[in-house]
Amino acid sequence: MAASWGAVVLKAVKKVIVQFCPFETNVRSTREFLIMVGSEKVRATNMNCEVITEVKHDRSEPTVDITFLDGERLVMKGSKLTTEEMLSALQTRCSAKDPQAKAGDKK
Repeated sequence: MAASWGAVVLKAVKKVIVQFCPFETNVRSTREFLIMVGSEKVRATNMNCEVITEVKHDRSEPTVDITFLDGERLVMKGSKLTTEEMLSALQTRCSAKDPQAKAGDKK
């Protein structure tokens, strides 16, 4: 999982909302995702990106709702995904939307 730390770049992300009930047993991957996305190093990749945590006590399913700068949304259900799968999905979308990454591919 340590290899994933350097790969997380939030350039194309406007807002990340992480929602979970801490008393449920299926929230580990969602909480780990929040720790990674909320880290100082990752937040420094886009200081305008909002990272919002909603801790609920209603037995709701853990979710990660990501809004990109172009308005597209990615909603992931944390109970069905691992931390690595969520990070991979985020990075795949971010890489596809990053103009610098696209310019690098053309060269």
